[in-house]
Amino acid sequence: MPPIERDETYTKWEQDAITMLLLHLCALLICLYLGEMGYAEDTAPVIFVLAVFLTGFFTDGYLWSLLGSLLSVFVVNYFFTEPFSKLSFSGPGYPITFVTLFVVGILTSAMTVRSRDQQRLRAENEKERTRGNLLRAVSHDLRTPLTAISGAINTVLEQQDTLPPQKQRELLRSAEEESEWLIHMVENLLTITRLNGDGETRLITQPEAVEEVMAGAAAKFRRRYPDFAVQVTAPDELLMAPMDATLMEQVLLNLLENAALHGERAKNITLTARRRNDKAELRVEDDGVGLDSHGLENVFDGMRTRAEQTSSDRRNMGIGLTVCRTIVNAHGGQITAANRPQGGASFCITLPLAEIEEE
Repeated sequence: MPPIERDETYTKWEQDAITMLLLHLCALLICLYLGEMGYAEDTAPVIFVLAVFLTGFFTDGYLWSLLGSLLSVFVVNYFFTEPFSKLSFSGPGYPITFVTLFVVGILTSAMTVRSRDQQRLRAENEKERTRGNLLRAVSHDLRTPLTAISGAINTVLEQQDTLPPQKQRELLRSAEEESEWLIHMVENLLTITRLNGDGETRLITQPEAVEEVMAGAAAKFRRRYPDFAVQVTAPDELLMAPMDATLMEQVLLNLLENAALHGERAKNITLTARRRNDKAELRVEDDGVGLDSHGLENVFDGMRTRAEQTSSDRRNMGIGLTVCRTIVNAHGGQITAANRPQGGASFCITLPLAEIEEE
C-alpha cells in the first residue's frame, strides 16, 4: 500500500477516535455537572446512550459505536453508580442495568449506521438512475440526427441525376440542421464531463456581473435564431454572482433555445434578472404552449428522448434541461420550471450572490 494511502487511513481512524472520545468526554462533563445537583445517577445512562448514538452518526462503521458502548458502561459504573470510583457488577440490579445500557447502545448505533448506509445507497441509486437516463437519452438522441443526415446524403448521392435541385437543397438543408443540433448536443455532453456526477464541482468560479452573462447568452441566441427576438431586463443595481461565466451562459442559451424550438407559437421571449434577498433570480419566460403538466416534476431528468416526445410534451428537451440543472446545482443554485398563468413556460434560476454584494 502506498504511504499516502496508509497515512489517509490512519488519519480517518484518528478522526473517528477523537470524535468518539470528545462525545463521551462531553457526556462525562455533563453528568459530573448534574452530579453536583444529585441527578447524575438517574440521567447518566440516558446521556451516555445519546453519546453512543452520536458516535454512530458521526463516525464510520460499527467499531467506534461498539467501543463507545463499552466505554459508556464502564464510565457510568465507575463514576455514577454506588460504590463510586469503583467498578462493581455484583450489586442488586447491576447486571440488568448495565446489560440493558450496553444492548441499547449497540442497537442504537446499529440503527444509526444502517440509516446512514441506506441514505448512501439511495444517493448512489439516484446517481445510477440519472446516469442511466442520460445514457438512454443520448443513445436515442444521437442516433436520430445521424440517421437523418445519412439518409439525406445517401438520397442526394444516389439520385443526383434525377432528383430536382430544389429537392436536393431541401435534403441538404435538413442535414445541415440536424448536424447543428448534433453539435449542440455534443457541447452539452462535454459540459457534463466537466462536472462530477455527485454534484461536487471542478469549477473555478469568480464574481461575474449577471447582466453581462445574460447579454452574452442573448447575443449568441440572436445570431443562431435571427427570426426570434429576446428582451433582456436587468435591475439598476449591479448583481455579482460567483460562477463559471461560460457554463452559466450555456444554461441561459439552452433555455432560450428551448423556448424558440419547442415553445410552438412563442413570439415573445424574455430574460430577466432581479435580486431576491441574498440571491440573484434569473427567469426565462415565453408565451408559447407551456410545459406538459403531467411531466413537470421530471422535466430536468431527461426521462424522454427526442424520438419519444409527442406534440403535447415535446417541450421536455431531455438532456438539454438535464445539463441546465447539473450546471446550476454545481454553482450552489437551484432551477425550477412552471407554466405561466397567462400561458407559456417559465424557468427560474436562483444563484447565491458574491459576498461583496452583501457588504
